[in-house]
Amino acid sequence: MYKKIVVFGGGTGISYLLKGLKDFPVDITAVITVSDNGKSTGKLREEFHIPAVGDVRKVITNLSQIDNPIKEMMSYRFNTSSDLDGHALGNLILTAMLDITGSLKDSIKHLSKLLDVKHTVLPISEDSNLTLMGLDVEGNVIEGEEQITKSPNKIEKIYYKNEPKVLKEVLEAVRKADLIILSMGSLYTSVLPNIICKEVKKALSKAKAPIMYLSNIVTQPGETDGFMVSDHIKLFNRYLENKKVEIVVASNTPISKKMAEKYECKEQKDPVLIDYEELEKMGVELIEADLTIVDKDNTLKHNSLKLSSIIFSYLMR
Repeated sequence: MYKKIVVFGGGTGISYLLKGLKDFPVDITAVITVSDNGKSTGKLREEFHIPAVGDVRKVITNLSQIDNPIKEMMSYRFNTSSDLDGHALGNLILTAMLDITGSLKDSIKHLSKLLDVKHTVLPISEDSNLTLMGLDVEGNVIEGEEQITKSPNKIEKIYYKNEPKVLKEVLEAVRKADLIILSMGSLYTSVLPNIICKEVKKALSKAKAPIMYLSNIVTQPGETDGFMVSDHIKLFNRYLENKKVEIVVASNTPISKKMAEKYECKEQKDPVLIDYEELEKMGVELIEADLTIVDKDNTLKHNSLKLSSIIFSYLMR
């Protein structure tokens, strides 16, 4: 029987991870945040009063076994002067399916079957009015995921405007898991929105599986400025309360001066350094490897296949 993995995340981070992990003999449940209110997803939420579908679409596409042209079609964005402008075709398909079934969970199931997805994708909640809130260091309250991302001040805390009703399938997956993964990606808008839910915290506190964090390669402006690997874990632990991160996978790939300057000057991002002594003090198991690659669009990415191999090797111990 395959080992069971639950991955919490959203956005590009979890999608990139699952692209490699899907081909290993494991049983994956990907739990996706659905509070995004920007771009195509935000427009669809406002018009149809639905949970966010954009990150769900990315994950389904990356888990799919179909040919690349179909995957590209799912991600295709209309460039037009009409109301279709900026919408991803996959977002429209999910919205249509949601209108037919009345359930995002069921819509994902049908689309997964159509796109030959062998694993399980679940939204953290089916609440249509899920709104992420932020509190910055100056005490300003920020409403909406997109607004939190654009905040000029450092974020101190995130929470939901109304407590989400978490899908029972998510809680069951956590209970049965052999490994729980917090994916790389934006901490405040991709990963933490899943684990700040009271029901998820409770399920995690009772889970038999250890929690593994896949460390980001670079910091996120306004969120994790100046953070080292241990700082990310401390932030997670603060929200997790009873359960703690036990394992971290971090890249030790040297980043070229040219690439580091590009990220610092253009995006205000710095490399996330491994602080060995602090991690040892915390009792966190460190798994480090040469994991960083420069993608075809000249951005730093994790080597998805190598990262997935490390996860699988850990499970097979």
